[in-house]
Amino acid sequence: MAGEAKPREFNVHVKTAKRRDYASTLWLKRQLNDPYVRKAKAEGFRSRAAYKLIELDEKFQLLRPGARVVDLGCAPGGWCQVAAKAVGKSGRVVGIDYLGMPAVPGADVLEMDFLDEEAPQKLQELMDGKADLVLSDMAAPTTGHRSTDHLRIVGLAEAALDYAEDVLAPGGAFVCKVFAGGAEGDLLNRLKMNFESVKHAKPKASRSGSAEKYVVATGFRGVTDNEISED
Repeated sequence: MAGEAKPREFNVHVKTAKRRDYASTLWLKRQLNDPYVRKAKAEGFRSRAAYKLIELDEKFQLLRPGARVVDLGCAPGGWCQVAAKAVGKSGRVVGIDYLGMPAVPGADVLEMDFLDEEAPQKLQELMDGKADLVLSDMAAPTTGHRSTDHLRIVGLAEAALDYAEDVLAPGGAFVCKVFAGGAEGDLLNRLKMNFESVKHAKPKASRSGSAEKYVVATGFRGVTDNEISED
């Protein structure tokens, strides 16, 4: 918040243990020295990613009491926590991830792969109506080959958009993680056709060295009868 004093940062040094390689030691050091990780633990959030959604919501007004929200790739549950708190008891939050996680109060979570052909129907049964917001923080396991990894994340983004176009209510919003690169032109064209506004954002809670960013599309136009092909 404006005027809030910046928390004092302490640099934690980590020694390489016998059974921990150097890369794992660097990751652990980064975690221990990350102010958002410490803040998440202090405030009861399951991951630092919670602050990414909080920032996006503050900027784009995505969450509101009574809203229906779908969270794709929801483990470990930070976004579900933020969404459930924002929509309240009158709203509904449904998440899905193939990774198991403890229950999130105020949210229903499916433990299955979003790309499973049965997943959309199972999500719809839990949602019991159109969604106001579809969130996707999904990321494919990395290969180390940058262009391949980028194509894989774009593929997940396109799958998330396919789903969002089917379930969003008119006026709804879609938020999806992408990575900086040149293979998202088709995705952006589709978003611009189907939403009133399409913006890119990189929350402060995203690590500065990360190529991740988020595309935020608001004002879903919906699909009219004359846009549905009879073929």
